[in-house]
Amino acid sequence: MALAVPVAAQQAAVVPAAPTYVDLVELSLSSGVVLRAEIDDQITVPPERAPGVRPGHVRLYLEAETQALLAGSGPIGESLAFLSDQPREADGDVPKLKKRVYLLYGRRVEGRPGEIQLIAPNAMQPYSPELEQRARAVLRQLVEAPPPPIITGVREVMSVPGNLVGESETQIFLDTRDGAPVSLTVLRRPGMAPQWGVSWSDIVDQSARPPQPQTPQWYALACHLPQELPEESFLQNDPASRARARDDYSIVLAEIGPCARSM
Repeated sequence: MALAVPVAAQQAAVVPAAPTYVDLVELSLSSGVVLRAEIDDQITVPPERAPGVRPGHVRLYLEAETQALLAGSGPIGESLAFLSDQPREADGDVPKLKKRVYLLYGRRVEGRPGEIQLIAPNAMQPYSPELEQRARAVLRQLVEAPPPPIITGVREVMSVPGNLVGESETQIFLDTRDGAPVSLTVLRRPGMAPQWGVSWSDIVDQSARPPQPQTPQWYALACHLPQELPEESFLQNDPASRARARDDYSIVLAEIGPCARSM
């Protein structure tokens, strides 16, 4: 039995929970293939051939029938095999998965067309029509537009007052993994609530708006912005400018909301 061992096999194999939008995005971004399949057969892998299995879990060799390919380039066979670490039943028995249907997030195994490798311990999600609908919506978002760059930190921050009392503009320039430009702008006008937006280009656009929730752009900010502005990012030394920039950044974080994961 020479199947590829599941990725992160030494991590906790959690009991499946309803995935959040963030969970589905991260599973999708890491996967080369996403499919729905029904388990046909299972074999328990002996402990001596299953290194890294967490106590209370068991490694299973699973054979499944492909029902639908949700994402992935190239054909996928009607039957496939893979390994999965699963929690034992409360009485210690091996769970019986035969005839159960799952959404699988994995990658193809080079040279083994009938096998896939799950990309994470939570990459085998119990199927429901609602879950598949959500999964397809996320995959569609990621296909219709290139995923936004991965934000790695804050590069520069400046905040300048306007000509009127209560008027100001704060600009926050972000670092990204691939060097793509991303910036935040927060505008304050007398008698108006602060307005902010994000620009995904070299042009700092004062008309930019916040991303819509539950979109890849929202995910990029919610899950990768630091919780505080680093001291070395400020271009100004005066306390008033720094305090205003921190207040504006806290507004951005509050409106974006948390990067919620259930796994």
